[in-house]
Amino acid sequence: MTTVTSPITSLKDAIESRDAEGVTAWYADNAVLTILDRDNPPAAPASYRGLEEIGAYYRDICGRNMEHSVEDMVSTNDGLGYTQRCRYPDGTRVVCVTVARLVDGKITRQTVVQVWDAPSS
Repeated sequence: MTTVTSPITSLKDAIESRDAEGVTAWYADNAVLTILDRDNPPAAPASYRGLEEIGAYYRDICGRNMEHSVEDMVSTNDGLGYTQRCRYPDGTRVVCVTVARLVDGKITRQTVVQVWDAPSS
């Protein structure tokens, strides 16, 4: 069996190792990251524009004590998508599904939809 290593493997590795700078390196200077979740519905999504905002977002996420696993990663010359599963030490789980547009190998636009476990009472 032949194993094919894709350039997006470095994105997977950066996410799973919580390397904020490695993840941010995938974005174009003028990229837009849009996140939809329980706190940011379609009428008011979270939006991060440019490397400074996107980098700050990933430094926060990668600085949290949780595990990340990337699955079902697919890519073309102008886009990529994947599923990311996260788990906090208290057992809380998050599943994120993302799709992104690539230009010259950099993410220019990305949309993330994420769901969280219900809070424990």
